Amino acid sequence: MSEAADQQRLPFSDGNSIPILGLGTFSLFKPIKGETVKALKAAIEIGYRHLDGAFMYNNEDEVGEAIRAKIADGTVNREDIFYTSKLWMTYLSPSLVQKALEATLNCLKLDYVDLYLMHWPMGLKPSEEELYPTDASGNILQLDVDFCETWAAMENCKDAGLVRSIGVSNFNRSQLEMILKMPKLKYKPVCNQVECHPYLNQNKLLKYYKSNNIVLVGYSPLGTSQDPKNFDSSNPILLNDLDLKKIGEKHHKTPAQVALRYQVQRGVVVIPKSFNPGRMKQNREIFDFQLTEEEMKAIEGINQGCRYISLKQLAGHPKYPFHDEY
Repeated sequence: MSEAADQQRLPFSDGNSIPILGLGTFSLFKPIKGETVKALKAAIEIGYRHLDGAFMYNNEDEVGEAIRAKIADGTVNREDIFYTSKLWMTYLSPSLVQKALEATLNCLKLDYVDLYLMHWPMGLKPSEEELYPTDASGNILQLDVDFCETWAAMENCKDAGLVRSIGVSNFNRSQLEMILKMPKLKYKPVCNQVECHPYLNQNKLLKYYKSNNIVLVGYSPLGTSQDPKNFDSSNPILLNDLDLKKIGEKHHKTPAQVALRYQVQRGVVVIPKSFNPGRMKQNREIFDFQLTEEEMKAIEGINQGCRYISLKQLAGHPKYPFHDEY
């Protein structure tokens, strides 16, 4: 596997670019202190240069510690690392956007992030203590905020040099088009990060994005763990799929490697999550084989419109993105 192939990148509309393979840093269970630092140091040593994080993951202090440690020991320069963070729903009020990004940078102890995403199009009541603020009855407190105004505040962050590129996450097509049609739009979103895997291949979105020079970043590219708060546990397990296993056997690859190769081959950025060094290494070994046209069609054929992450507790929000097909 050549370094050039391993570090394949996709261009952004703003002149920057993103590594096509990254590492997700979210942990379903709160990790033991120091575990994230250890895992991300190992990831950088293995060769990962694209790390995907977020305020919501509650571990950016350790992510930053790992990045700075590998810069200090000469493994990488800051410019070698592509780091993504995300603006959480409680900070969508335009006056809070730059404050939120500055807090993220202070936590990371870095001067800038490479990509900053609006995590969801839905606003929640501002809160520094709770990710999902609630009233006395336990109802999540929504906020009616125009995400186009939030976007304008993100543009200001780019102009201030706090972030290199800006994009969105979990927006449906009509929501993304609202930003693209802003009368005073300065920078269009370079990407939309959405759930994407062979059981939810997002073909319509991908075609639309390619026609508009927007990158699709796919999270949960291997399916996901089941957390009853956020995930639909009735969904099938992607990596048990017989077609993926059959294709993998032909190439001496795992179903996970086939699922990742499928995405890379169709121009989708993938950010699989793992803190296991063996799995992290395995997930990178996808640039030494090619799926045939017939194999790509076979994988297209297992699409089920199966969404693992629905954030169903916010399904009543007026800006909930998954009521539309895409």
